[in-house]
Amino acid sequence: MTAIEVEGLTKRYGERTVVDTVDLRVDPGRVHALLGPNGSGKTTTVRMLATLLRPDSGHARIAGYDTVRETGEVARRIGLVGQFHAVDPRLTGLENLTLFGRMNGLPGRQARIHAGELLDRFDLAHAADRLARDYSGGMRRRLDIVAAMVVRPAVLFLDEPTTALDPRSRNQIYSYVADFVAEGTTVLLTTQYLDEAERLADTVTILDAGRVVATGTPRTLTAEIGGGVELVADPRRHDEITRVLEDFGGRPVGDTPASADPAAPLSYTFHTADVPLLPILRALDEIGIDIHDIGRRRATLDDAFLALTGPEPRTTP
Repeated sequence: MTAIEVEGLTKRYGERTVVDTVDLRVDPGRVHALLGPNGSGKTTTVRMLATLLRPDSGHARIAGYDTVRETGEVARRIGLVGQFHAVDPRLTGLENLTLFGRMNGLPGRQARIHAGELLDRFDLAHAADRLARDYSGGMRRRLDIVAAMVVRPAVLFLDEPTTALDPRSRNQIYSYVADFVAEGTTVLLTTQYLDEAERLADTVTILDAGRVVATGTPRTLTAEIGGGVELVADPRRHDEITRVLEDFGGRPVGDTPASADPAAPLSYTFHTADVPLLPILRALDEIGIDIHDIGRRRATLDDAFLALTGPEPRTTP
């Protein structure tokens, strides 16, 4: 049975179509990343799948249950970690998890014992009796994720779970996600960190202006982009370098201001893995640009993302 199955999912606000006939399929025990620029419809899609919003057309099934006609069955099989904290800052960590356990049907004593076990497993036992408002940002986020796993869901929605966290906290959450999947939970992840998707996801869907523009594994999506070049040169001549590389099919990755670190590499993507370095060097030499270092690099999911969605944000019609 498919963990998540979506066909033609659409959501409109007035004349604006926020999610436009999205199709999605996720097998059990997998991590699927939903990527896209701000405003591309990621969170709206998650909210519809989590039964918090009703779609205008199309349908979705979670663990075999329809998200509109069988919302109760869906709710019993999902966990959701949204962009904002779900735990009550006025309760302790133990009280929060006990409350979530009670809300999910556990008897009082069992809910409290289970809450303590979860706090211990996820390295929060030392803060069990501390008010959640006194937790650090990383600890609050971990408590949110643990709360969503009080009764282990078949499908866990993680909507930008590591935004604004430090690298150590991010790595802890990556470890938790790997554990959840190893235990059979399916994860649908939205994130602005493409390295995070590349690290965690088995498959990726990229949305742009509410529509699916690509679906595949991180490897297949980056392979379609080709290769790349990184070179170290005077950043004040970035525009001239870009014009030369564009003649060979390259495009810059991000913007490089004239005040950039002169030792920082300038990155370009190419729609081929066989980037012609010698002709590029000759062309740059002809206009008097000194190259301090140059080399090929493997295309990244960032490159694929920019190639598929474009350098400028687009809005839904």
